[in-house]
Amino acid sequence: MTTVMAKHAVLSSGAKMWRSLACAKSELRLDLTLACGQTFRWRETAEGHWTGVMGGRVWTLTQTDDTLWYHVYKNQGRQEDGSDRKRKAVVSLQVENKAEKRFKGALKKEEEEPVAVTPVQDTEDEEEMLRDYFQLNVKLGDLYKEWGAADPHFKRIADIFTGVRMLRQDPSECLFSFICTSNNHISRIQGMVERLCEALGSPLCQLDETSYYSFPSLSALTDSSVEARLRDLGFGYRARFLQQSAKQIFDTHGLQWLEGLRSVPYPQARDALRTLPGVGTKVADCVCLMSLDKAEAVPIDTHVWQIAKRDYNYASGNGQKSITDKLHRDIGDFFRKLWGPYAGWAQSKFQKLKEMPHLKQPKKEEQSEEEIRAASKKAKIKTEENGAVKNTKSAPQKKAKMSV
Repeated sequence: MTTVMAKHAVLSSGAKMWRSLACAKSELRLDLTLACGQTFRWRETAEGHWTGVMGGRVWTLTQTDDTLWYHVYKNQGRQEDGSDRKRKAVVSLQVENKAEKRFKGALKKEEEEPVAVTPVQDTEDEEEMLRDYFQLNVKLGDLYKEWGAADPHFKRIADIFTGVRMLRQDPSECLFSFICTSNNHISRIQGMVERLCEALGSPLCQLDETSYYSFPSLSALTDSSVEARLRDLGFGYRARFLQQSAKQIFDTHGLQWLEGLRSVPYPQARDALRTLPGVGTKVADCVCLMSLDKAEAVPIDTHVWQIAKRDYNYASGNGQKSITDKLHRDIGDFFRKLWGPYAGWAQSKFQKLKEMPHLKQPKKEEQSEEEIRAASKKAKIKTEENGAVKNTKSAPQKKAKMSV
């Protein structure tokens, strides 16, 4: 891997190497969206700057009140082959192939700070990738109005966390990342995903002594040596699930199977995912919601169940101690009927409330938006089961668990 003296980009050093697109913070909050347990590849590398890997490239994102700024770094490592790109692209195959040709043509060895795609690079593809990843065609403001009209409780808490969006991730990365979430907490999941990428992915670039890697291809995960290798890296029993799920997809379905689930009905996609080792109902719903275009998928855990009972007088399953498959479907159906086709997006706002229980019944005259934002930034986020979040700042000795 080529080492170049490169640093993480910051907007304050000059906007010349940055691109931008119009996007209000009410439609997207990077801090809330990238740190809520949907994805495990992004880190805050400077105040308000988030660096991560998406679509086989390394990005730094930041935002001002009405603008999303992005910086794409030059890949310094070996180039991926066409089949890897197909599996890793966030955008459609046509857009990705077009983007990759332009991007590859712009690459050359260069010692600059920071390392960037050359100015002659046509950036339409990067903008399209971002719009696709954050699903910016979905207008949150309109959804909030619909949810608020249908749900008085939602209307009361709607202003606490604005700009929490569902990502449209690469299905393979999303699936294998969430297999790692079983009985786990977010900081450990992040470490596992990074070790997975370092061990089996391709090097992309190095910034401030931090190396970035692509997510492993499906074929790389199928090798018989993968389980033992991942166990040595601390994956425990999840190592077997990762290797077996990859092999089952590779042998039985083929490389394009996961992406193909985007075009089938939600129940069919969820049930197909559940045939894979290590994939329970909640993980299947998370993958459906966060990578397979199933906006109606509502991942259910005990927290969501408690919300349904406490705030919506949901009575089914009261005698049960755990969430059965039937209860999972019934609660999901309840919220789908209430919130409509984007029920999974609405549910994400309630997941964010777990971080800050004292804000569940806000009084606008006592708490300004800036105070809420400041409190949100201070909240230490941990994950439950498949990416739901929880504030553990008051009890740092306890780890938030994610049980599938």
